[in-house]
Amino acid sequence: MAKLGVFAAMLVALLAFAQANRFTITTTVDEEDLNQGGQMPMQMCRQQIQQQMQQIRHCQRYLSSGMMMLEEVVGQSGQQMQQPHLRQCCMTLQNFNEQCRCEAVRAAFGMAREQQQGGGSWQGQAGQQQQMMEQMRMKARFLPQQCNMGPMMCRI
Repeated sequence: MAKLGVFAAMLVALLAFAQANRFTITTTVDEEDLNQGGQMPMQMCRQQIQQQMQQIRHCQRYLSSGMMMLEEVVGQSGQQMQQPHLRQCCMTLQNFNEQCRCEAVRAAFGMAREQQQGGGSWQGQAGQQQQMMEQMRMKARFLPQQCNMGPMMCRI
């Protein structure tokens, strides 16, 4: 009788296992959704950045130019548009689709950071350099907002 109980328990377990494995979930990914023109979205952004590297330098120059207070960065963009590098940077960012704008801003920030750390115009104490770098990062974060376009803020 004990063998029959063990057999019944094994049979129930086997049926439960078979029932659980009966449902198969299949996920289908449409390549057209992932690929636009045969390229992944991140690759498209990188390609766009490479093609517009000269224009992105205006964004780099804007980020490197005269550091400003946080209120100015997130404040009225009309006054800021008078700066030629900002105006040209905004025109460049307009050419990027919204998904790639922050990538372009990050590229400009990276170039500006390399320039400044590589013996650029920041001479002085490490604390001052760190503060100026943070101000430059803040300008980069809100650059699309300064240009009156999305996204409102980039993660830098």
